[in-house]
Amino acid sequence: MKGTMQDKVCLVTGGNRGIGFETARALAAEGATVVILCRDAAKGEEARKKIADETKNENVELLVCDLSLQSDVRRAVAEFEKKHDRLHVLVNNAGIFSRERHVTSEGVERVFATNYLSHFLLTELLLNTMKASAPARIVNVATKTTGLKIDMDDLMLEKSYSFMSSMGRTKLGLILFTMELAKRLEGTGVTVNAMHPGIVKTDLLAGVPPFLAFLFRLMARSPERGAQTAVWLATSSDVEKTSGKLFADEKEVAIGGQAKETGLAEKLWKRSEELVHAPS
Repeated sequence: MKGTMQDKVCLVTGGNRGIGFETARALAAEGATVVILCRDAAKGEEARKKIADETKNENVELLVCDLSLQSDVRRAVAEFEKKHDRLHVLVNNAGIFSRERHVTSEGVERVFATNYLSHFLLTELLLNTMKASAPARIVNVATKTTGLKIDMDDLMLEKSYSFMSSMGRTKLGLILFTMELAKRLEGTGVTVNAMHPGIVKTDLLAGVPPFLAFLFRLMARSPERGAQTAVWLATSSDVEKTSGKLFADEKEVAIGGQAKETGLAEKLWKRSEELVHAPS
């Protein structure tokens, strides 16, 4: 099949549902080879087949990975690189909600491990492949910065855990990651941007406290609508040279609040490096 993404290789985390599924489907419809990364093999295969059938694109693949575990991220990257020596688009989308605090077998709070740290590590491990494939693009699914907080002295929320604080620090983390990575990628031909999808109707809302889930559903947009800016950032010539920015509804929005704190992005980067390279 022909399309604007013909001969491009794309990887979408959480590509079996919600925004990730719609992003993967849109990229496949444009002719890309699309790899969807997700934890559940059965649900992943169901999504892979649906995307392939609906887009008439046979080049849709499944990569099974538990993003909460760094060891599995490393295994998945090795598996990806056995088959592909190019990667033109990486969409860091996967995320979980949790009302209670849980710690992974690797000693990292699970929401932080899944939503932020896995994408930091996944991106780091794939950067050489992306640089060799340039021009290439990284898209981080985050949110607007209003009210977001991250406590560098309590990243794992050991002192005080809540649903909102657990989510807020991971989304702010992805924006800080976007800002710092953009600096480090200058001149490489690889860009990185973050996007705010809005409140989206997804089964992830099952993990949200009931009163919030009710309010969110009243305001929610469809997953397809939520994915539009991610697809635009991955494909549009309008942003082919743009990096280190935050977008919503295909328009740049200001990065403010704690995200503008001098040195915070670099500080989080260094702490993230320590966490992903800690002795096993």
